[in-house]
Amino acid sequence: MDYYSAIDLHSNNSFLVVIDECDKIIYERRLPNDLDKILFVLACYKDHIRGIAVESTFNWYWLVDGLKAAGYELHLVNTTAVQTYSGLKYTDDKHDERWLAHLLRLEILPTGYIYPRETRPNRDLFRKRMQLVQQRTRNILSLKSLYARWLGASFSTNDFYRNPDEFLPKDKAISLIARPNIELFKLMTEQIITIEKMLLSKKFKQRELFLLIKTLPGIGDILAMTVLLEVGDITRFKSVGNFSSYSRCVESKKVSNFKKKGSGNRKCGNKYLSWAFHEAAHHARVFYPEVDKFYERKKRKTNRIVAIRAVAHKLARACYHVLDKQEAFDMSKAFN
Repeated sequence: MDYYSAIDLHSNNSFLVVIDECDKIIYERRLPNDLDKILFVLACYKDHIRGIAVESTFNWYWLVDGLKAAGYELHLVNTTAVQTYSGLKYTDDKHDERWLAHLLRLEILPTGYIYPRETRPNRDLFRKRMQLVQQRTRNILSLKSLYARWLGASFSTNDFYRNPDEFLPKDKAISLIARPNIELFKLMTEQIITIEKMLLSKKFKQRELFLLIKTLPGIGDILAMTVLLEVGDITRFKSVGNFSSYSRCVESKKVSNFKKKGSGNRKCGNKYLSWAFHEAAHHARVFYPEVDKFYERKKRKTNRIVAIRAVAHKLARACYHVLDKQEAFDMSKAFN
């Protein structure tokens, strides 16, 4: 007899359910987040388990990787797409996991993409770079605020990047306040450069897909790396529309009889891809006349925010075709 399992993974415990092909509960219990203990429980049913659904929002790496290494077939639940069981007045982890195991048995469970273990560290390392860049910017803004508040002055960000030590105030008391911002800026800049050198190595630059992505207007090394690492396998997207939606370049609204009746989840998708394509859109309209012409035409009809979003959408669609067909970008097919 076939068994189906579901695990609700929390920060400090997991709720495990195993059912058979008749939806009869074989096992259900709350377990600590200990891979050995979870594997010990599942070992009794391993020969019969046809799949395990893992419901998690942030901490699934260790569990999914461990279960896959043990030989189980894993399904990462798409928590935003799964339909909750209706008709119950009270629900808890027990009911939720029974429902997920039931959907898995029927083969209608919405699932997410399990990013390959081998390349996942590179993706997360690049995400750490973005986090450091944001924190570094906050330090510069904090220092500028200090200058305006205490000295009634300002300074050029480009000049500060070239030599941050020159901007330490001469007043001893004020310099004590400013020094942490400057030291943190230098430390984070050093870490950012280290990460970039590690990932943008000569060996990586020879990768064909990396060079193809760079043929898109406005995309250089950093944005190409971001897109390549965040996309993973392009074949996981059924169509260019799915990819654009995942990149947050598509408007989310519900329309009936030409009237807006509501909106969906605007944050559903990948925020890093959204950032990459919008950054590329800003650069592209500056350096490519064809893109700027398209932007200006859109801006006259709407506004600059919608116009730059339209450019980002165009670039996202073009990126999908470049990766899918493995052909260099053709300006005449996207902007005319």
